[in-house]
Amino acid sequence: MILEPDKDRHNDQTTQKKRQNERGNILFMVLIAIVLIGTLTAVVSSTGDNQNASIDNETLAIRASEVQRYASELERGMRYIQQNGISEEAFRFSIPTNTTAPYLYEELAADTDPSDQMFHPDGGAANYRAAPEGVQTSAGGAWEFYGNTQVPQVGSDRADLIAVLPNVTQKFCEKINQLNDQTDTQPLDDGGNIHNTSNRFKAGSEYASTPNELDSTSFTKFPPLQACVQSGTDYHFYHVLYAR
Repeated sequence: MILEPDKDRHNDQTTQKKRQNERGNILFMVLIAIVLIGTLTAVVSSTGDNQNASIDNETLAIRASEVQRYASELERGMRYIQQNGISEEAFRFSIPTNTTAPYLYEELAADTDPSDQMFHPDGGAANYRAAPEGVQTSAGGAWEFYGNTQVPQVGSDRADLIAVLPNVTQKFCEKINQLNDQTDTQPLDDGGNIHNTSNRFKAGSEYASTPNELDSTSFTKFPPLQACVQSGTDYHFYHVLYAR
């Protein structure tokens, strides 16, 4: 009977140690749970970022395809105009929405025989469209038509007639060139004037006698009938409508 108090104290100490161990185990488990939650959050965040990047890339590919389809529509319109017996100097690109002066390419309504017009049912019958959203820089710009550049290994050494979508983003440029099997580094417009609105293709300003030449060494696939080129710090998409 005399030993009972010591026994009770021993039991109390044992119980206290168990509780301390339990508290220690719970704290350890909580720490593990926090680490696991942090890891899971990082994984989910990383997955989300990858998905967002994938969506952006898919959207870019869709936009690039839209631009390619429209360029093909313009090329088809050029063939229709040629079937009308129009000479290469007389192709016209008057813009239907440009109904008041100043006229960028001449007044469409003033053309008494619009069989030479890209955007008229009697001519190329092409629709006039703006660039898809998100493919251009803040500089932007509508589709332009020039006869001042000679595209390497396309036709002769004379200037070709090209459609240009100016001031596209570098990412769009890379995507277009990827679709066209061009180099990862963008082909160069050494002359820097593939896009120069003072050279718009219209009466009195058709084909340049001394054309701007693209850097043929910067292309990997020939003939580059369609590509995006770097002009200084800008990027411009082009599509050959008529090779000379």
